[in-house]
Amino acid sequence: MTEIVLASRNKKKIEEFQVLLTKAFEGKIKVLSLDDIGFYGDIVETGETFEENAITKASVPASLGYIGFADDSGLCVDALDGAPGVYSARFSGGSDEDNNDLLLEKLNGRDNRSAKYVCTMACVFPDHVGDFVVRGECHGIILTERHGNGGFGYDPLFYYEPFGKTFAEVELSKKNEVSHRALASQKFIEKLSQVLNDDK
Repeated sequence: MTEIVLASRNKKKIEEFQVLLTKAFEGKIKVLSLDDIGFYGDIVETGETFEENAITKASVPASLGYIGFADDSGLCVDALDGAPGVYSARFSGGSDEDNNDLLLEKLNGRDNRSAKYVCTMACVFPDHVGDFVVRGECHGIILTERHGNGGFGYDPLFYYEPFGKTFAEVELSKKNEVSHRALASQKFIEKLSQVLNDDK
């Protein structure tokens, strides 16, 4: 059994990765949290890119002798030079609603409303042999008003053309087939499998 530490305390996220990795590796991987390994401090994200933040977080378990992995994600809007980017969750300093309001305000009157959701996943090993980062992107358009009650974050404004709907209007299972996180997870599993097999 290979233990791998997700640099998070988000129980939902930990459970999701446990299901994902258990299925992919036929039960040979166990996902632990920061609490499980006795790390109770805060990890400060100071990176200017998603990659830097993911590596910073994944490096914490690795420094304690575990395989560490972490993700960092957000929304990048072309007309705003990639903002809110790494500041997506704290764009307005308030709630998801506040973030959406600020995004609409900043895009008011702009014709170019193309955007992409980005997710990066980093895996860091104690000896740093095999460290890697993968990236998933999902492209869409920011609408001028909210549609749908599902999802979270910027989903009510993020219109995905192949579906003809926002991410807040589709079933979670459908969103999870095409989302930035799904694409990054797929690449992460492929790369981790390759690295672990190379170790044998």
